[in-house]
This record gives sequence, structure tokens and C-alpha cells, in this order.
Amino acid sequence: MIAMVRIGTSGFSFKDWIGPFYPDGTRPGDMLRLYARHFDVVELDFTYYSMPGLKTMLALERKTPDGFEFCVKANRAMTHEPPADRSELARVFEAFRYSLEPLVEARKLGCLLFQFPWRFRPGAQAADYLRRLPGLLPDLPLVIEFRRREWVEPGTRNETVALLRQAGLGFCAVDEPPLRGLMPRLVLATSPVGYVRFHGRNAARWWRHENPSERYDYLYSVEELTDWIPRIRAIEAATEKTYVLFNNCHVGHAPRNARMMLDLLAGDAA
Repeated sequence: MIAMVRIGTSGFSFKDWIGPFYPDGTRPGDMLRLYARHFDVVELDFTYYSMPGLKTMLALERKTPDGFEFCVKANRAMTHEPPADRSELARVFEAFRYSLEPLVEARKLGCLLFQFPWRFRPGAQAADYLRRLPGLLPDLPLVIEFRRREWVEPGTRNETVALLRQAGLGFCAVDEPPLRGLMPRLVLATSPVGYVRFHGRNAARWWRHENPSERYDYLYSVEELTDWIPRIRAIEAATEKTYVLFNNCHVGHAPRNARMMLDLLAGDAA
């Protein structure tokens, strides 16, 4: 088994990347093609806010070369606002799965990321919902991102790991500010897919901000990223494929740090 690490960013279409990353004058419709010259994976975030359409996903697929991959964030109706009625919930999942067909057919779907809200905490109801996910999206790789530290505290970590492994769900490791209640930096793999998201360490604006994007206004140093190299290698060793995505998208920090991580991993492998 040959493991693989793919590095990219959480999103690609940002006006404040023009200059820091994209050439001056870049049009929104050209951004993905330019992005794909630098990275071989991107995380789609807009799919959380609105149900993606088949034509939109097909257009994105056609702008990328063979071998490129998309990690797609689950819609809010699948994580934050799921319908109580099971038949309605199934229709939501079916609509989402249908929109992914262009990526599946082109073999460009990396995985689906389920980022659950802060209020999603350990318990029988949450565990039952997680167990149902593979049945709602059969044959697709799914990764879970928890927001609450409770899921991995000493008294619950083993149970959480067992739940994810039994359901075939991947675990999303995160780097974020060391604030009370937030997830710690863990080296953990629970499925053939490893996943790491870098949110930045802007503790001052994590809870207090005028615009949510301020939370991710953080540029990692070489030293901070270097500290993650052995952790990423450990996750890589336990998986078939590992995705490393930078969500510190403010003013082009994400692509800058992603390129830094590419260089660091290349140097580590030399």
C-alpha cells in the first residue's frame, strides 16, 4: 500500500487572494484553473451554505486536470439543521449525492467532510446519527470534524474512536487556538482516509469578531508547520490517503501556508 498526502486549501474563490496568490486582474471564473496549477486538491465550502447543483459541480470538474480531487463539505441540512423526519432527511442526502455525480464519474471526489456544530456533543442521539451516515451515502468516504473537545476527552476518546472505526468514518484532526473546549491537536486515524484542517491560531478573534472571516486571520510560521510534519507522517502511515487543508483563508494566508507545507514535506521525504 502506497500512502499519499495531498495538500490544498479550504476554498479557492476569494477576492483578497488577488495579488497575494492570483495575478492582478484574475476573474472569478479563472481562479480554479489557476489554483490547480499549484495544488492537486481543494475543499469545497460553498456546498455547506447551499445545496450544490449538478451543472455547478460539472463545471468545476471540467476546470481541473486529471488526478485533481475535491473534498466536499456536507450541506448544513446534513450537519447543523437535519430534518427530524427520516424520509425528508433521506431526500436531502439523495439530492446531495446526485450533485456529486460529475466528481464521482471523473474519479475526482476525495471525500465528504461532515463538520458538526458546537452543540453536537457525545450522547446516544449523536452516536446514532453518525452510525446512519454510511447508509445514507453508501460507497463514499466520509470524514467527521467535531468542534467540542468532549468527544476526545480521556473518558470518551476510546468510545469515539471505536464508533468512528466501526462505522468506517474518518476523523478530522484540527489545528486551532488552544482555547477552552476546542479540539486539541491529535494524531488520529479511524478510516483509510486521514484528514487535517488548519484553522489558524487567532485566539483573540476566535470568539470575538465583527466578521467570521476574522477568526481565520492567521499566518502559520515555518516552526509551527514543522511541528506538524511527524504528526502528518503518522496519520499518513495509518491511512491510504491523507488530506491536509488550510482554512486560514484571510488575505491569502491559506495558499501561502499550503505551499510552505508542500516544501516542508518534500524536504522531509528527501
